[in-house]
Amino acid sequence: MTSDKQLQDIKFSVLDLAPITAGGGPADSYKNTIDLAQHAERLGYTRYWLAEHHSMPFIASSATSLLIGHVAAHTSSIRVGSGGIMLPNHAPLVIAEQFGTLETLYPDRIDLGLGRAPGTDQITAQALRRDSSSNGHNFPEQLEELRGYFDPSLKTGMSNVRAIPGEGLDIPIWLLGSSGFSAQLAGELGLPFSFASHFSPNNTLPALELYRSRFQPSETLAEPYAMVGVNVIAAETDEEAQRLATSLKQQFLNLVRNTNLPLQPPVENMEEIWTAQEKAALEQQLGSSIIGSPETVKKELQEFLDRTQADEMMVISQIYDHQARLRSYEIISEIVN
Repeated sequence: MTSDKQLQDIKFSVLDLAPITAGGGPADSYKNTIDLAQHAERLGYTRYWLAEHHSMPFIASSATSLLIGHVAAHTSSIRVGSGGIMLPNHAPLVIAEQFGTLETLYPDRIDLGLGRAPGTDQITAQALRRDSSSNGHNFPEQLEELRGYFDPSLKTGMSNVRAIPGEGLDIPIWLLGSSGFSAQLAGELGLPFSFASHFSPNNTLPALELYRSRFQPSETLAEPYAMVGVNVIAAETDEEAQRLATSLKQQFLNLVRNTNLPLQPPVENMEEIWTAQEKAALEQQLGSSIIGSPETVKKELQEFLDRTQADEMMVISQIYDHQARLRSYEIISEIVN
């Protein structure tokens, strides 16, 4: 699929997993997060999202709402939000109060992206959720409850329970997904949708088609608005970008092997680390990743836009060296502006 839509026609944003790198700790991650957020703001990125993950030694954004507030306090104009809050891990009232507080402190700058996965393994999910019935199947009901705290006209029950702050605030709610469930729900509710192409590339086009075909205009949106997450690692040369990308590949390999480690330094040769089967599996899972020089990245970003017809791209750059990570986002901004 192609169209006249060019990279300059869409918005670009940042997804930060607050990576903990080998030899560093969460304090270093938060320092780098603030540095990257300020860098992204200067470069003109639209929004800066943080993701909820738990019990992962390479991700420091478990207390996502707290970190969103920290980033918002150290920036002035970029939108800050969750990519996402895993709603089944929380009481909807608590999320309404947290994001009501964030929106009150930082008006018109907060986004609430919601997912239904646990953002962790099943044992940790049990520790988070306590109740085994909270497994994501009741996500539509949780979402309805949450939206009712912001807009009492949507309430269907517990009419005396109020989110203060939160009630009456217009906080954009996005649905996030890596399959068709949230795509269909977002379409039926007329909400913006963000798809996790960065780790589920094969489901990207079917999910976007489902979202657009099921879309019903709402007070929020008159027409579909689709964002896609994409791994982009940009450097001065293809060779350097490929070398930097070995940190991302090692991270996914460690997940497959269940040997979670901090984000590892790049290596010269992945062939010495993975098996042929692991290589094939990871190359499929990371199939939409864009890795290369400015010329390569520009070409592949445009091809990805041609295929997805996305309204916005959210860039994830899992790079071990912080300065190289800053430079990657800089290269992308030079390409798309």
